[in-house]
Amino acid sequence: MGDWMTVVILILIGLVLIYLELIFVPGTTILGLVGIALTGIGVYLAFERHGSVAGGWVLGGSFFVITVAVVYSFRSGAWKRFSLQTKSEGHFNENFNEGLQIEMRGETISDLKPIGKAEFNTKSYEVRSRGEHVSAGKAIKITKIIENKIIVELIKKED
Repeated sequence: MGDWMTVVILILIGLVLIYLELIFVPGTTILGLVGIALTGIGVYLAFERHGSVAGGWVLGGSFFVITVAVVYSFRSGAWKRFSLQTKSEGHFNENFNEGLQIEMRGETISDLKPIGKAEFNTKSYEVRSRGEHVSAGKAIKITKIIENKIIVELIKKED
């Protein structure tokens, strides 16, 4: 009787962990893997200690319980509570570079290594140099604007 209790407990704990993975912490995979391992060990012990007929019934029963649990959770709408119901309509960095133009002059706020902060018309932007290091407080100008990337270069004394 103790052998069956071990098999049943291992399989039940494994099935509960798999179900917890699916419902409460999807994506972590740790609970699911541990659950699959415990269920597999329980099925293996059933085959080893009670023969292939009993092991087959345990394997089939475990598969049936997992299938019923997953189907029931989909039909009952349990997944709807965990899914995103709204849609985001906003856009990140929309109108980001509005008011900027090529040859516009500004000043670096931080070092550009090659990416840093610069100010144009009292507004701060993330900019990038063409690979060179530009110290903070230096005069720069915009050479390219590609989508939301602002490429700048150091203004030489003769500019």
